[in-house]
This record gives sequence, C-alpha cells and structure tokens, in this order.
Amino acid sequence: MNKLKEQEIEKPFNDLSLLPPPREAIESIKILRQLVNSSVALAELKGLANTLPNQNILLNAVILKEATASSEIENVITTQDKLYQALSTTGTQIDSATKEVLRYREAALHGFHFIKQKGFLSTNAIIDIQQVLEGNNAGIRKLPGTALRNAATGDVIYTPPDDHKTILKLMKNLEEYLNAEDDLSPLIKLAVQHYQFESIHPFYDGNGRTGRIINVLYLIIHGLLESPILYLSSFVIKNKSDYYRLLQEVRMENNWEEWILYILKGIEQTAKETINQIQEINKLFSSIQEKVKKEAEKSYNKELVELLFEYPYCKIDYVIDRLNVSRVTASKYLKELEAIGVLESKRVWKETLYINSRLFHLLKN
Repeated sequence: MNKLKEQEIEKPFNDLSLLPPPREAIESIKILRQLVNSSVALAELKGLANTLPNQNILLNAVILKEATASSEIENVITTQDKLYQALSTTGTQIDSATKEVLRYREAALHGFHFIKQKGFLSTNAIIDIQQVLEGNNAGIRKLPGTALRNAATGDVIYTPPDDHKTILKLMKNLEEYLNAEDDLSPLIKLAVQHYQFESIHPFYDGNGRTGRIINVLYLIIHGLLESPILYLSSFVIKNKSDYYRLLQEVRMENNWEEWILYILKGIEQTAKETINQIQEINKLFSSIQEKVKKEAEKSYNKELVELLFEYPYCKIDYVIDRLNVSRVTASKYLKELEAIGVLESKRVWKETLYINSRLFHLLKN
C-alpha cells in the first residue's frame, strides 16, 4: 500500500476534488479531542468482543440488526423476527423487503471475507459488494442524469459526477486513500472516505448501504476491529437530518470539521452501545449456562449453549451438525431445554424452531 501523494489533490472532477483534503481542514482541536473519546470506545469494544464465548454470537446478531437499520434508512422495512425465520426455515415465502435486507447481510459478509483474504479493499471488491446487495450486475454508472433530491420537495440538492471515466478516476483515487498508510488517524480518514464515496455516488442504486458496509470494512483493514460488529446506521437514523445536512455542508461550504465530528461521535456512541450489548450477552450466557447445568444436566453441553446464542432461532438440524448427534438426541436436547424455559418452540411451515427468546429480545432492543 503506497502513501497517497499530496499533489493528487490538484485536479478536481466535476467539482468533486480528489483525496486527500487539506490536512488543516480535517485535524482541528475539536476533532482531535473527540478523536480521543472515539478511539478509546472503539478499542474497548475490540477488546471486549474477545470475551464472548463465540464471536459469531455478536457477528450474526449485529449484521442482521445493521441490515435492518441500514435498509430502513432507504425505506425498506422488515422485522428481526422475519429475518431469523427466513434464515432458519426452507420452503417458506419471503417478502421482498426481507429478501432485500438479507442481501445486505450477504453483501457485508462477502466484503468481510474478501478483506480477510486480501487485506485491502479494491474498486472491484466494492463493485462486487454492491452487486450482491442489489442482486444485479449494473456496475458503475455509465448513463448521465443521476441527481440527489430532497425527499420532501423533490428539489435537486446535489448532482454527482456523471461521466463514466471521471467516476472511475475518482474511485481509483478513493481506493488508494482507503488503503494508504500514513500518520493520519484512520477514524478521521473513515469520515473523509465516507463523504467521498457518497459524493461520487458511483452506482445507480445501493450507494448508501454500500457506503455503510465500506465503513466497517475500513475499520477492520486498519486493525481497529477484528470483525464487522460496529455499524453507524442506528446512529444515522437517530440523527438523519444532520447526516444529510452535514454531507451537503462539506460539498457547499467545505465544512469538514462538523462532518468529521458527527462521524466520530457516531463511532463513540455506537461502540458504547455495542459494549453494553456484549456485557448483557455475557450475563445472559452465564445465566442460561448455569440454569441448564442445574435443571437439564443430561442435556448440558457448552457447545450446545453457544449454538443457542449463535442462532437465536435454532432447529434440530443445527444441533445435529454442530454436536454430531442423531436426530432423536438433538430433538431430546431441544425439548428438554424448552421444558425448563430456556427455549420456546414455534412451528413455521414444516419445521419447528426453538427460540432463545431472552436473547432475541436483547438483540432486538
């Protein structure tokens, strides 16, 4: 990974300058003060995630929650219950909104596996993520006419670059910025690259959701997280008007400071919320583990308890595969855990799901 050269900022494309922006614009005293708080919260999250009995517990839950929230920003609405049911059953009809949210989950995991193998994020990888997300191969925009409009009034608020070659040049520059090694804080650079990607707006659809996936992958590339367990969509939903206002203020007034502060505060707040969630998951895991030990001693198996946390909507096949037991034994385990109140069964289509209700409500909230 090469350091991005300063002279590359000289030539703008369609009023969108190449990265990096001037250093003095993105490293104010206010930004550096907030950076300390955000960095501490993120480091605590990274460390605490390792205390979970199985990191897939949080990974699965957070990605589904993020998929729901990120899609909600784009007015695609489904429920956690529908998502878990769709993942756990076969043969049932899945509504279009749920399918779209599940594609977000698939796209996030696709990007995660790519960077784990390659250690960087390329333009082609970003295109792949968007294609998984949207379920098509339209790729980078080639046709002019894209404009971002005010949802209430219909007025055009921003026209992104629409020349295909220009978009490719901007994306190449963004790729270099994403992977460059320098002495600027990766959290400040995250805010910069997110602005740039959303302003390039390289795809016909799915730019917002793709950009939010890139954010968490960026944190992993630079060693700030080990898995995609921090997403900003819930923060954006709570502060949606500020998000769009501040994006526009960077474009129109070069107001980098307020935009970067917004993203840094979002990282701090979201990290703290995820830390609280991890602590609650650990408490619940210990509580259920002790209950199963005491009240269902014959069925107790630490790996089985972990499975119930990794898949809040569990079924017999999961137990058979994970514990390498017969269908009769797997069914016996789950029914015994239902009898002592750890699980609740629910018939969906031709399958019986065993729901870890306390965990499901914890994750949903």
